[in-house]
Amino acid sequence: MKIWAVANQKGGVGKTTTTVTLGGLLSGPDQRVLLVDMDPHGSLTAYFGHDPETATRGVYELFNQAVEGERPDPAGLIRETPFPGLDLLTASTALATLDRQLGTRGGMGLVLRHALEGVQDDYDYVLMDCPPMLGVLMVNALAACDELLVPVQTEFLALKGLERMINTLTMVQKSRKAQLNYRIIPTLFDRRTRAAHEALAELRRQYGDEVWSGVIPVDTKFRDASSAGQPLCFMIPDARGVLAYADLLETIGGRLPRTHGERRQAK
Repeated sequence: MKIWAVANQKGGVGKTTTTVTLGGLLSGPDQRVLLVDMDPHGSLTAYFGHDPETATRGVYELFNQAVEGERPDPAGLIRETPFPGLDLLTASTALATLDRQLGTRGGMGLVLRHALEGVQDDYDYVLMDCPPMLGVLMVNALAACDELLVPVQTEFLALKGLERMINTLTMVQKSRKAQLNYRIIPTLFDRRTRAAHEALAELRRQYGDEVWSGVIPVDTKFRDASSAGQPLCFMIPDARGVLAYADLLETIGGRLPRTHGERRQAK
């Protein structure tokens, strides 16, 4: 089971779109994917038709189990989506209170890692949509993942958010006592604008090989897919944004299931 965290300490850079699209591409009858919403805003949860204001049986309950001295167990908390092989662990707005509730309580940084150990035989991939702030949720995601995916909008203001994310990564690596691989993903790239090209060039200049060689283009079809509550790859398999994410998967070692692979070969 591969575990990827999708994170950046800036909002609006495409974290949820990245999580949903990669999850949709990877899932199928022969390959199972679990999406985990770690963000109190609950964008991923809402994408699939659940209300984070009222959602129960999700990530928040895993932390309650840990506080009560139990081993966190996702059984009974994971929800199926309408799409074969694609499941969801929802967020609730109550997640925003965790840092205050937990205070200095020890052992809370590995809750998610222990929870995912219980489903390691059930899924091929886990993708976590992380909050845009440093706290117990971000720490849990980075402690549990095998690789960090960092979507970065191709504009200069977004580069500042990336600096904060890399600083957080450095701090977490020290506590993990192990290297955590990460890949920077240029998103929302508008090739018509000079500003986007300049921001992309600066991103590659600063971070070199850590930046994926491709880009995720601006694609209004992502908005349509969000409104419909579907990963775009199921609505329009040959959308340019979908094809870009499929290329990204090839780079980071993701295996397209047979159904998506056949569609891609047909192109």
